[in-house]
Amino acid sequence: MPRVSNIDILRKREQPTLSIRTRTKVEDLPVLIGESYGKMAVYLKELGEFLSDVPYVAYHNMDMQNLDVEIGFPVSKALPEKGEIQSDSIPEGNVVFCMYRGPYREMVSTYNEMANWIEENGLKPVGTVYECYYNGPEYPESELLTMIVMPITLASG
Repeated sequence: MPRVSNIDILRKREQPTLSIRTRTKVEDLPVLIGESYGKMAVYLKELGEFLSDVPYVAYHNMDMQNLDVEIGFPVSKALPEKGEIQSDSIPEGNVVFCMYRGPYREMVSTYNEMANWIEENGLKPVGTVYECYYNGPEYPESELLTMIVMPITLASG
């Protein structure tokens, strides 16, 4: 039986964001993420604003050849939009989360473990899955730290 002590439930508050939402193939995602973070960093500097938490990618579907992704920065308040950079928010709600350390391409087993944990605990996944990145390509793959966040509904009655 896999050890799942690192999976837990949290109630998240609504989080204002700046983001770029687009569609892409999974193999094009790393370059797209880098370019998008770069554009948003320049825009934040223009505004004199800062990140309020770590960058994220939201997955609105899991079609690896036509991913609907939102590449974003958490910010302290709603900010004006500019071109493809949208002002949005991560909604408030209950989530299941797990800290993952290691290569991005090997995260699928953690996703499966989380899905099993959700089912075993009588919960239901709803909505968009988020990956929050605590470090990046400047680190060895074995040291990459990602929080996976899955919105859920609590079991009723």
